[in-house]
Amino acid sequence: MANSKGKEKFLRAFERRFANASGESWLAGLRRSAIERFSELGFPTTRHEDWKYTNVEPITLLDFNLAKQNGAEIETKDVLSLCFADEAQNRLVFIDGVYSAKHSSTANLPAETRVQSLGELLRWDDRLVAPWLAHYAGFYDRSFVALNTAFMEDGAAVFVAKGCRLAEPIHILFVSTGAAQPVVLHPRNLIVCGERSEVKIVESYAGLGKGVYFSNPVTEIAAAAESVVDHYRLQHEGDTAYHVGTIAARLERGTSLMSHHVTLGGALVRNDVQAILDGEGAECNLNGLYLTEGDQHIDNHTEIDHAQPRASSRELYKGILRGHARGVFNGKILVRKAAQKSDARQTNKNLLLSKDAAVNSKPQLEIYADDVKCSHGSTIGQLDRDALFYLRSRGIGAEDSRRLLSYGFAAEILSRVKIPSLRARLDEYLLTQFGRAAVL
Repeated sequence: MANSKGKEKFLRAFERRFANASGESWLAGLRRSAIERFSELGFPTTRHEDWKYTNVEPITLLDFNLAKQNGAEIETKDVLSLCFADEAQNRLVFIDGVYSAKHSSTANLPAETRVQSLGELLRWDDRLVAPWLAHYAGFYDRSFVALNTAFMEDGAAVFVAKGCRLAEPIHILFVSTGAAQPVVLHPRNLIVCGERSEVKIVESYAGLGKGVYFSNPVTEIAAAAESVVDHYRLQHEGDTAYHVGTIAARLERGTSLMSHHVTLGGALVRNDVQAILDGEGAECNLNGLYLTEGDQHIDNHTEIDHAQPRASSRELYKGILRGHARGVFNGKILVRKAAQKSDARQTNKNLLLSKDAAVNSKPQLEIYADDVKCSHGSTIGQLDRDALFYLRSRGIGAEDSRRLLSYGFAAEILSRVKIPSLRARLDEYLLTQFGRAAVL
């Protein structure tokens, strides 16, 4: 019943916001199709297999208003610090879901790269995004993607030309200021990479203040043949925030995608990652780190679809849970009949630092080809007693030993970050979390 009421709230909000939108444009038609599909689907419940361990009822019970800038003065340095970014780096900044030219900087980008507000493109040059938008993140069976597609108004659009190789990363920063009333944001990002291009994208979500908000972002990545995409999503939402994020990527022949996901905040978080290896020799690497404490709930769902031959994928997700935190990992590798010579490996490791923390891990393989190399595994446990004993025998205290081992467990993921400044900032955060004195 609560989910049904929650659905009706969003349907009414859609009519209020888009009732006067032109019914002839492709965007209006897309919105209408998405909201109609959301109306049919409703919000998922724990009766749905993919949502068995995650109850979204807290989201459906709240009365969310569409977010808008509330006039709060925010310093650029505070935005950058919260999102692990540096002043000199290229960036698009969105405050409460709205593009902020004041905090953004793209002057150092080459002419072959177009980086701007998706909202501006939709208003003034929508023909550029029409062939790409909503072609990768399908909403037929995904309620939250349908909701985002219906309500999307702003986000980042990144177009990297054929043969263009960017040495410096592009940061896309979303900051919520914490309004007095609960608000909802639907950021939409589109990343299109031409043949033989190379780009690093850092996508960050963070919250200021104590306000309740719901962030529902969707990112689509279209990677043409032999392109290299190094993608990061950092989630550092506020303690009272809800976050349901989706990434959908399609990789053509010889493409390489490295996608890193670091989840550090939020009351209830769901991360969905879908990658289709739709070209021979495509490569996909997914790395994830989630740190939870208190009553946080973090749910990571991944799906790697091997659709063509000789593609490879590697996946490593690690979680550290403290307090009463709950974690979920559901990773699926699908190898289609035509995808002979596929090579896929998936690993999920979880570290429980309290007796009340718990995690549900479900790695999956679905294989229809007969000439493949595939493996998956999962571990859930506490700190190694032998390792603890070794450190204690070297004069390190019990608490410091636990912190040192926890830091080492998480640091493996950060060692794969290829942007030195970002890796240093995340490492600094880990040092703070696990005790600098114990680690150093």
